[in-house]
Amino acid sequence: MTETRTLSLAEIEDLSFRALVAAGTSEESARALALATAATEADGVASHGLAYIPIYCEHVRCGKVDGQATPVLTRPKPGVVAVDAATGFAHAAIDLGFETLVPATREQGLAVLVIRNSYNCGVLGYHTYRLAQEGLVGLGFTNAPASIAPSGGAKPVVGTNPFSVAVPGSDGQPALLIDQSASTIAKSEVMKHAREGKPIPIGWALDAEGNPTTDPNVGLKGSMAPSGGYKGVGIALLTEIMAAALTGATLGINASPFSGTSGGPPRTGQCFIAIDPAATAGGNFASTVAELVEAIRFQDGAHLPGDGRRTKRLSARGHGVDVNATTLSKIEAILA
Repeated sequence: MTETRTLSLAEIEDLSFRALVAAGTSEESARALALATAATEADGVASHGLAYIPIYCEHVRCGKVDGQATPVLTRPKPGVVAVDAATGFAHAAIDLGFETLVPATREQGLAVLVIRNSYNCGVLGYHTYRLAQEGLVGLGFTNAPASIAPSGGAKPVVGTNPFSVAVPGSDGQPALLIDQSASTIAKSEVMKHAREGKPIPIGWALDAEGNPTTDPNVGLKGSMAPSGGYKGVGIALLTEIMAAALTGATLGINASPFSGTSGGPPRTGQCFIAIDPAATAGGNFASTVAELVEAIRFQDGAHLPGDGRRTKRLSARGHGVDVNATTLSKIEAILA
């Protein structure tokens, strides 16, 4: 049985912040990333939470990400907000962009934020969730180093490339939150199994010849299995256009891996589209969304995207989160 320790969200945030700063990250970037880490642990997505802090710290120290980078914001058009992350963490660049994106959306009804030269943005739904909290419909796209092969091929050309949609609700929580990668499972889950020496289920990854494998290390050297076959490849290509081609970021085939220390900064990108439903649907939006949501919840056993994370999030606020003790030891070693 895996040994765990229970930490409050404040303790997770503080531990993350101190480790990142100790590794050479600026306080501004460390705070943005620490907040996201605590929120990710609260949502139950442990593979993207504290487990990533030692990796982030290693990447700051080896130069894969510039912990001291200062993102630069420009306004190419009234409805476009652009941020150059300067090879730094995506979180600080997204924070900077949202400061302008949200008021621009309220003024115009629609606005887009494009980010280039950035690093792994963690859980994409964390960012669209924040747009929904502002009463906006948030769409997000982020590309990643190539790990999915095209239909009929075996050589990766696109990343797991998640997309996310967050729809505002009436209680400060999203009424609906979709956050999914183009692969059957997020690559970080395969990496987690590799670290823990556990086999992966058939259907998660393929070997270098395109055959199914249960060995996570073989899968990491091969390719991730696309969700829904060719349809998953299509989603990955859509996200690649939105997050790389439209932002001026690096294509996944040219990006260095998010794992390991070689290759320098990945220079990937993110794209966020924010829509003010009051400008597009008048007064009907909330009732229409509520009708859709209730049609799903009315069915016994039916699952609404985002409900699982919502339940864990609300519980974590009062009860904290059980965190892997080995992960905590790695982080504490950074602070020693």
